[in-house]
Amino acid sequence: MSQLLGIIQRLISLQEQKTGTNEAPQRNFEVNGEKKCSVTYYEKTNTFVLEVYEKGEKPKSYQFDNIDMIAIEIFDLLN
Repeated sequence: MSQLLGIIQRLISLQEQKTGTNEAPQRNFEVNGEKKCSVTYYEKTNTFVLEVYEKGEKPKSYQFDNIDMIAIEIFDLLN
């Protein structure tokens, strides 16, 4: 449960982050130094875009408008 809470806290801080530019804030999630996914938050649409990385494959993108749903998806990817 603490890992899920940590993911949610990182997503909340992503929402609160102000870049001062037109670039959307982004966070990476890794396991043992290997990047599993990245999340970009778009303030204008209040959506998260999850990009999933798998070896030898093109990254796949998924859009979420619910912080709980994306947190569960990231939790599953990391475990």
